[in-house]
Amino acid sequence: MMIRYASYFMAALLPLLLFRWFAPASIGEIDFWLLWLFAMVLVSLPVIYAEIALAYRSVEAPLAGMQKLTREADASPLWRSFGWLAAIVAIIIAALVISGASSAILAALIDLNSAPNLPSFAVAGGLMVIALLLSLLGVAPLPIGLGLMVVGLMMGLAGGLPQVEFAMTNISLTEWARAVALALVSVGAGTGLYWFGQHLVAKQTITAVESGNLNAPSSNSPKVANVYRATKLVLPIWILQLVVGVVALLSSGLALPPIGQLLYWAGVLFVASYLLHYSAQQLAHKFGLLVSLLITLVVGLLLVIVVPTSWLVGLLVVISSVAVLLLSVFAGWRMKISHLRKSLNFGNEALYNLWRVAIRLVVPLALILALIGWMILWLS
Repeated sequence: MMIRYASYFMAALLPLLLFRWFAPASIGEIDFWLLWLFAMVLVSLPVIYAEIALAYRSVEAPLAGMQKLTREADASPLWRSFGWLAAIVAIIIAALVISGASSAILAALIDLNSAPNLPSFAVAGGLMVIALLLSLLGVAPLPIGLGLMVVGLMMGLAGGLPQVEFAMTNISLTEWARAVALALVSVGAGTGLYWFGQHLVAKQTITAVESGNLNAPSSNSPKVANVYRATKLVLPIWILQLVVGVVALLSSGLALPPIGQLLYWAGVLFVASYLLHYSAQQLAHKFGLLVSLLITLVVGLLLVIVVPTSWLVGLLVVISSVAVLLLSVFAGWRMKISHLRKSLNFGNEALYNLWRVAIRLVVPLALILALIGWMILWLS
């Protein structure tokens, strides 16, 4: 049952996890939030449709699914790099939030006069090991993490909402870059998480059907699905992300008490464990589970101990943007039209044509402009 709702848990959790890293210093910039909404419609929504369509077509997890789809489309193995990049992006997100958790937990313990005499990177390394152990539980940590984060935020709300003064500022390419990055990370674009979630549901359904057939050999085979439409999966996820995004916006300046901080960041640790679980499952397709767990741990430890947090943000922006660019070009230009039309199953041909224009032209152009904006921001 929990597997069926994994995608919805992640849709609710990703904005809460990542808004603080990409939202502007002044959360009252109306033009920035309008650009974010614009990017959610033009960039994130078509990408989620593409993920769900490829998941339905491949009936595999992203890494294995891209191998199947590239063979089917007679495309270069280069496109399979999306699966590898998606696994790396998940580890980077986990490392970023664990790095933030280590600093916040130490600050909360200092306020409680209980701080250990340890540097932040050592605490981050320990938290990474704990998160990897929790990843063995699969989807189970997600509701626990969400519950702890909500309780922590509720304790902060007891002190009242922060006062926000909204105003229009100048629109620039760097602002568009931050808005696109926020739209991508808040929906998990480039991670393949919704592709993976759909794969888990399909796998569970097939297993249940096979079990039913074994237990009742004389009965007719149960039918798995009635009418499949990608919109039934995509729109609830996307709308949930918009709603939680607004909540994350209003609560981004919230001051949490020490106990609230500890609860919130403990919840973040549980959520990070699912990201590591996802990454290890992808790598296990090539290396086996034990080796993939070791690779995930080593890469995660290197990221939280060696790489500064600000660099992790830049690394996440670049790799996730490249992953989304690969996904959009492959889905828009390399996949067969008939396969995608069947995988999306829009009720209206005009909607399919709009999506195809968006995934082929709008998404790549928006990503390229965003990367240029980030280069301008970093160089300045």
